[in-house]
Amino acid sequence: MPVLGPQRPLLSPLNSTSPATPRLGLATNQTGPQCLEVSVPEGLFLSLGLVSLVENVLVVAAIIKNRNLHSPMYYFVCCLAVSDLLVSVSNVLETTVMLLLEAGALAPRAAVVQQLDDVIDVLICSSMVSSLCFLGAIAVDRYISIFYALRYHSLVTLPRAWRAIAAVWVASILASTLFIAYYNHAAVLLCLVSFFVAMLALMAVLYVHMLARACQHARGIARLHKRRRSTQQGFGLKGAATLTILLGTFLLCWGPFFLHLSLIVLCPQHPTCGCVFQNFHLFLTLIVCNAVVDPLIYAFRSQELRKTLQEV
Repeated sequence: MPVLGPQRPLLSPLNSTSPATPRLGLATNQTGPQCLEVSVPEGLFLSLGLVSLVENVLVVAAIIKNRNLHSPMYYFVCCLAVSDLLVSVSNVLETTVMLLLEAGALAPRAAVVQQLDDVIDVLICSSMVSSLCFLGAIAVDRYISIFYALRYHSLVTLPRAWRAIAAVWVASILASTLFIAYYNHAAVLLCLVSFFVAMLALMAVLYVHMLARACQHARGIARLHKRRRSTQQGFGLKGAATLTILLGTFLLCWGPFFLHLSLIVLCPQHPTCGCVFQNFHLFLTLIVCNAVVDPLIYAFRSQELRKTLQEV
């Protein structure tokens, strides 16, 4: 795998179109205007990875410890925590190795660096794909629990949940291996981008439908108890805020990375696209931020899990 990225030689397939530019301030393209390059300090990046590591380890430990949390819903949350943990660990490991190489603490043997490069690339890509899959699985699980409440336990059984989890991990590893092997093919990048768009559409449709059903239910309760209209509006605003947080966080943290992949296919040599490529490190930082935020959205809001965390 060629090492062409200016900031992160590891994971080079994703950043192979980035020109060599300074890390701070405005970077000037030879054929275009100045570009704003956002520099993320390595210390901040490592700190975010450490916070994510602690949060997700606590989530996994709490779910393993408390038998009341041994249900398909929490298993999906646990797998999301494992995926986010791997995202953080692999990115932090990559950054640490690069810092050690730059400091001369590690001997830069080409064969060893190449093998480590491939392993970390596969680990990062598989953890990213699995994170997206489990975010979609959680949305589907919540949708079934609301719209098919009476049949939920017969539809979402532990054996089916385990089969789904195993399928996600196997598919993630295979997809990441193929991506690393054929990263220079536009079809591979387009498949990844299409997968992200499909997950975004799936989550948006499911959560919007759930919000509509919740608002309809709240209106029915309000009519039954003759409550004021302001109560209904307050519930609708709260639901809309929750939906905005869920989808907004997903789009903000993952969108720039997949925009980067799209531009590699659409305009690899265009100066404006080159400005986007120069902020690849920022896009990876946003993904690590997502690994920090996910436990707050999907795990720590559970009273039972918070109680278990206090015991842990």
